[in-house]
Amino acid sequence: MSELVTGEAVALELRPARLPSRALAVLLDLVAAMAVYVAVTIALVVSTASLDEAAQTALSIATFVLVLVGGPIAVETLSHGRSLGKMACGLRVVRDDGGPIRFRHALVRGLIGVIEILMTFGIVACIASFVSARGRRLGDVFAGTLVVRERIPVTRTGFVPPPPPWLSGRFSGLDLSAVPDGLWLAVRQYLTRMQQLDPQVGWSMAERLASDLAERTGAPVPQGVPPAAYLAAVVQERQAREARRAFGNDAAQATASVSAAAPAPAPATNGPVGTGEALAAGNARAVGSTPAASARPVEVPEVVSEPSGGERRRAESPGASAGERPGTGFVPPA
Repeated sequence: MSELVTGEAVALELRPARLPSRALAVLLDLVAAMAVYVAVTIALVVSTASLDEAAQTALSIATFVLVLVGGPIAVETLSHGRSLGKMACGLRVVRDDGGPIRFRHALVRGLIGVIEILMTFGIVACIASFVSARGRRLGDVFAGTLVVRERIPVTRTGFVPPPPPWLSGRFSGLDLSAVPDGLWLAVRQYLTRMQQLDPQVGWSMAERLASDLAERTGAPVPQGVPPAAYLAAVVQERQAREARRAFGNDAAQATASVSAAAPAPAPATNGPVGTGEALAAGNARAVGSTPAASARPVEVPEVVSEPSGGERRRAESPGASAGERPGTGFVPPA
């Protein structure tokens, strides 16, 4: 990762391209350029057969310069640093400040590329890329450019577990404006990975993050609220506020309802009260707080054992008596 600072004092994080991807892009560009050069040369030989030898030599030199030198320069200028090989490999040439290149940048890179790529078979370019910290060849150094990666693999974000239902909306009055982005990122990473941590380590991390978050918000953690459940509830409140600010109250209510309907993580079974056990305890408390009048007795059906294949054949045979037939577990009404 390379951090560049623009003229407006904005830090840009760019991923410089490494030597293997750059070499593959250059190889693809050379193959395309040579194919065009051979086609143009054959066409010129056929069309200029009546000219003398000096004129044919001059045309061949002009064709070499225009196709193998002027062609890449024109392509990089018109495409703003994306040749055919670079587009195939997901690369792009940019200025040192992160902006698109212009004709002068492409011209310097193309002219020096003739020496360090075509005349030396790429040996000078490889050595320069190995020596440079950002993988730049001599043409990039003199032109003030950098080859960066445009296609970055997207990582899957983990699932943030929802808080217990009895904590939803409890922290709607908190002031979250003083919480920095780094703390939000740490809380989110902990919530997505807390099931992978040791219970003791996860509990201590949850307490530390909860104390930092409470210090930023100016309100202590309520008594009896597990730190992991507190973090999940505050994160849900922040998401609801962002959805309300962007899409209105309906979207915020939908976000809260989806988070409340999501399944809670599995409880921990060893060590002290773990983070997953704390969230599950909140759900159990919410279930226990429902009125007793709404509870109805549930009848548990009797488990009926199915007879084996041999017993089934004996029961179905006409010669079997009623006393020899296996029981089905069914009791006729009185």
